[in-house]
Amino acid sequence: MHILKTHYHPEIQTLENKSVFTRLATRGIAMQGDHILLLYTERYEDYSLPGGGLEQDEDKVTGMMRELIEETGATDIKDIEVFGAYEEYRPWYKPDYDIQHMISYCYTCKVSATLGASNLESYEIKNGMKAMWVNIYEAITHNKKTIETSEKKGMSIERETFLLERIAERINKN
Repeated sequence: MHILKTHYHPEIQTLENKSVFTRLATRGIAMQGDHILLLYTERYEDYSLPGGGLEQDEDKVTGMMRELIEETGATDIKDIEVFGAYEEYRPWYKPDYDIQHMISYCYTCKVSATLGASNLESYEIKNGMKAMWVNIYEAITHNKKTIETSEKKGMSIERETFLLERIAERINKN
């Protein structure tokens, strides 16, 4: 899969003499016209693509579908195509490693416009995460404002905004 971007968090100056672990993740991109299925997280004041870490030996497409169903209640997932991967290096704040190397494999797909019940993890519920269809351009504008003005922003917002901008570029080409 083509790497769309490799991003180094500002705190990562070097990988030399650092302990690094790799986390593989997937992200689902479902569109209905100019609206995209996203997760809004109150804690971080941002929009993000549904997705998350792959389980041990899990196929990427299977993992993307699992995450999409769990986080959004999406049904009738079909027409899955590769979009690209986003690679990032970010600080790890636990004692076992210094740096997390995350690769997010992104896929476009179609889903039913009507969402079923989600099955969020307790920390996702605590963070105020909820699935919704959002105009992609409004989501990009919102995330950029959060990057510029919010003290609450999380480490993922740069990735999410970059991906949303690439998705919007593809929409405009078609």
